[in-house]
Amino acid sequence: MTSGQTGESGTAAPRPGGSGGARLIGGPGILLVWLYGVMVVGAVSRSTLQIATEFDKAPLAYTLSALAGVVYGFITYSLVRGGETARRAAFVCCAVELAGVLGVGTWTLVEPSAFPDSTVWSDFGMGYLFIPVLLPVTAMYWLRKARSEQRG
Repeated sequence: MTSGQTGESGTAAPRPGGSGGARLIGGPGILLVWLYGVMVVGAVSRSTLQIATEFDKAPLAYTLSALAGVVYGFITYSLVRGGETARRAAFVCCAVELAGVLGVGTWTLVEPSAFPDSTVWSDFGMGYLFIPVLLPVTAMYWLRKARSEQRG
């Protein structure tokens, strides 16, 4: 099977324009794109407002939330872009995201005084229904599965 073909599960569909790369948003991948898109909007809008209006209150927390929004945006773009290079980039970004969630989540529990206000990743994403810790794990599983199905 070539990278432009799809398995029976429909995970890798041909990319528009006939470029031969495989899209990553077939099947459950569409849900990942949607969830990452929601997280982009939530993290970027929240951090933008907080940075613009009260940055001096919790600069580290608001900067980390903005960084999370950028990471979410890059993952969303990579998933929509498709192809092997985008899949690898999305996988690496998901690993970075997971490391960030685990690191910041632990930091907020060990030393809460370092964060006068919460970040997207505080308490492992509890303020976002733990989606920040569950999403990268799910995405990495999906990206690995999409890779194996593309290989046939």
